[in-house]
Amino acid sequence: MTVQKDTISEAEIRALITPFAKEPGGLLPALAAVQADLGWVPDETLPILADIFNLSRAEVHGTVSFYHDFRRAPAGQHIIKICQAEACQAMGSRALTHHARKTLGVDLHQTEESGTFSLEPVYCLGNCACSPAIMIDEKVYGRVDAARFDAIIAKTKGTAK
Repeated sequence: MTVQKDTISEAEIRALITPFAKEPGGLLPALAAVQADLGWVPDETLPILADIFNLSRAEVHGTVSFYHDFRRAPAGQHIIKICQAEACQAMGSRALTHHARKTLGVDLHQTEESGTFSLEPVYCLGNCACSPAIMIDEKVYGRVDAARFDAIIAKTKGTAK
């Protein structure tokens, strides 16, 4: 799990992303580097990225907004991904997603107020034979229904920092 930092200086941001400036398509790896280092892509990094890549702020914002893997806010301590692919949908992932949203009190791409869980969609976990599947942090769970989801969440809360 990525450790999130509260602050980073402009010089640190520039040092982090400048190596990608000469690469074709370097903006995406630069954004990935920012997120890997900070745990998310803060708004204050966008003008710096725009300057280094000679883009408008709108172009950088559009790229960050387009790719859902880039976080615009700090993630929770645990990231829950619920498979939305066809096999999982056929086995109940839509109902599971609804249950997770209701249980956690957040929508997809959001984090609980407590900061414990973030809820994300994913479009295949490679566990189709055991649908519906979820992933919490890096662990995949199969055949997850509402009751099993609740049990996994309760167990995971016990490991929250």
